[in-house]
Amino acid sequence: MEDPKDLFEQRLGRYQAAVALEKTDRMPVATGSNYLAESYSGNTKQQTIYDPEKWLQAEAAFIRSFPEVDVLRNNRIYAPLFDAVGCRTYKLPGRDLPAKGQFQFLEAEYMKADEYDLLIGDPTGFMLEVFLPRVLGEISAGSKRASVALLKGGMAYMMMADVMRKRSTALQEQFGMPQPMTGAFLAPFDAIADAMRGLHGIMMDMYRRPEKLIQACDVLVDEMVQFALTTADPLKRYPIFVPTHKPMFLSPEQFETFYWPSFKRTMERLIGSGYTIRAYLEGDWHHHWSHMLELPRGKVLCDIDNQGDIFKAKADIGHHQCLSGGIPDSLFILGKPVEIRERVKLLCETIGRDGGLLINGGCNIPYDTRPENYRAMIDAILEFATYDPDFRPAPKAVGEAGERPPMKMVTPWKIWLEEREGILGEESLIRLPYERLELLAYSWIWQWVM
Repeated sequence: MEDPKDLFEQRLGRYQAAVALEKTDRMPVATGSNYLAESYSGNTKQQTIYDPEKWLQAEAAFIRSFPEVDVLRNNRIYAPLFDAVGCRTYKLPGRDLPAKGQFQFLEAEYMKADEYDLLIGDPTGFMLEVFLPRVLGEISAGSKRASVALLKGGMAYMMMADVMRKRSTALQEQFGMPQPMTGAFLAPFDAIADAMRGLHGIMMDMYRRPEKLIQACDVLVDEMVQFALTTADPLKRYPIFVPTHKPMFLSPEQFETFYWPSFKRTMERLIGSGYTIRAYLEGDWHHHWSHMLELPRGKVLCDIDNQGDIFKAKADIGHHQCLSGGIPDSLFILGKPVEIRERVKLLCETIGRDGGLLINGGCNIPYDTRPENYRAMIDAILEFATYDPDFRPAPKAVGEAGERPPMKMVTPWKIWLEEREGILGEESLIRLPYERLELLAYSWIWQWVM
């Protein structure tokens, strides 16, 4: 077996080069959400989201069967965190749904139509005083129970961070396996439309209170940037993840008015901080994806969903941003290996001929993909998408380019310090952990819109 450190560096370098539209040895096997990896070992979905050991064991089994994979990401949910605070926006397998079922996101109007000024005037205050008590059932259950729920929620957040850290470390050190993305954010419009107003509410708001909606999206740019940077890989090795949930419902005029301006500013600031972005262009984005030309070249990996036309996307933006996709989910689930091979061959010999393409399903590999079809995809990529077998990919320099912008806190260090009569010892020993805890608490508040 090849040394895990060498494997990690080759895989990461290959992936980074592909995203940046630079030379590499072959097309990476670099799907985003690889849900087959969750179910391949026979685990239930409940085991994946509740038992970190079972989750890691499932990934290890998957990697052993498919060692050609270059990056791996499946589960993103740590269910005990949701239980600790009684989160109402998700139904989870084994709790609200059968153990083998997929989790479900529940939209509702947790923010009222007349509350935009509260959100615009004090976003964090709105989250703590209005939004979270409605979304987190345990927080609204009474003073004593709510206090304990906040304690449990904070501890569960740290437990989740520890689970994610141990998982990524184990995958790197034992198997040489990088991640396709680390950290996340939402377009400000989606942050409002998903968990706050819901689809029905946001559609009404575009007509009834358009100015307030635009102001709120502008205000949430700072919050989404901060959440992304707090949760991202500090070494800047991996893209930051953003799913896009509502553009498929918007006309080009609505998209350009309400969605794109704040989304673009959010991405520009993250790119300016030295990161790349992996964006799931969910649904049919063909009316909107030309806007990706407005962002720096090779900085946004665009996953094209099943409803999108990967060939049109390549013609429109594939010279400027790397694309991912090309195999319909139905083909993974119902097709035959020979059909997968022919589809990959077509993609490699046309739009993937000169790079700039990662072959994938529609933003993910489905749970019920036939393993033999996934194997056929890998084998065909290796057969048809090798560019220069003598080229040895290597990771980019750690932490290159960009600076971290000032970060917001509920109680900044300066205020905390002014409330005291002075510091008698070394200030940095107190300040660093204080600010780290403030930033974690701040990200805890905002992660409930995800």
